[in-house]
Amino acid sequence: MKRQLLRLTVLVLLIAGMGCGGKPRDSGKPRIAYVTNGVASFWTIARTGAHHAGRDLGADVSVHMPAEGISDQKRIVQDLLTVGVDGIAISPIDPANQADLINEAARDTLVITHDSDAPGTQRLCYIGMDNYQAGRLCGQLVQEAIPEGGKIVLLIGRLEQDNARRRRQGVIDEILGRSFDPTRYDSPGQVLENEKYSIVGTLTDQFDRSKAKANAEDSMSRFPDLAAMVGLFAYNPPAILEAVRQAGRAGRIMIVGFDEDDQTLQAIQEGDIYGTVVQDPYRYGYESVRVLAALVRGDRSAIPAGEFLDIPARQIRRDNVTEFWADLKSKLSSSTR
Repeated sequence: MKRQLLRLTVLVLLIAGMGCGGKPRDSGKPRIAYVTNGVASFWTIARTGAHHAGRDLGADVSVHMPAEGISDQKRIVQDLLTVGVDGIAISPIDPANQADLINEAARDTLVITHDSDAPGTQRLCYIGMDNYQAGRLCGQLVQEAIPEGGKIVLLIGRLEQDNARRRRQGVIDEILGRSFDPTRYDSPGQVLENEKYSIVGTLTDQFDRSKAKANAEDSMSRFPDLAAMVGLFAYNPPAILEAVRQAGRAGRIMIVGFDEDDQTLQAIQEGDIYGTVVQDPYRYGYESVRVLAALVRGDRSAIPAGEFLDIPARQIRRDNVTEFWADLKSKLSSSTR
């Protein structure tokens, strides 16, 4: 009952913001919806970029963060189609099983993907990074953190997402010294190793922060000689950090992360996390709105070459974290733009 009331409230607010018949009160402004794949600090940064683009480019922007997984994301998209929007930027949770939803949306409005792609659908383009290449950057940090080798556990939200699968595979292939092959996929549950490194597990948490911490705790219990843990979603490194500190093993178990959560960056400064691979969620949000707004206004040249707008990842270590964090804070301050 509460969920139905919440959905009705969202619909009323969307309709109120657009006027009668799903039309915007200011019909000259493109109506752009930015849909994430969950709730995380990463998406807070992306939301800021999307809203800044709306302000700069004269678009009405709404940001939607599904809190209950794929069913919640589906309801959000269907509600947006009901009230009528000019464009949707979506980060699919499970692209293989959401192809029909994305194609349905593409029949009614302009659709692009961001952060995680949905290959083979009717989306117009993908905005983000090459997750396989970014995973290999993360693997390089792991090799730097434990140059003598050892046991490693990977922790991630879920593997249904295209970006998650590719990111994890890039980490594995780089650590094990394999050739570059984005089509490769090692199923979780098997030990993967070479003469120096042994990846003893991949644990998922389905965006449950408590589960993410419990996975880190279980890993330390199962593998007393664990050398490193790698957190591949934004909230994973802070969850690992909390578990490691509470176990009194900070500095003995090396942590490598993904994304730019404040706790991760602070821990890099303090030396408790070796490094992280960062995306640019601010640009994900900004560029998604920019491309869709241009398309709504008839500018087809806004679709990038190859239908892929590459926003490269970066490695952040102790020597460059302060500069990076200062720049991030400036982007998040609306007074600077």
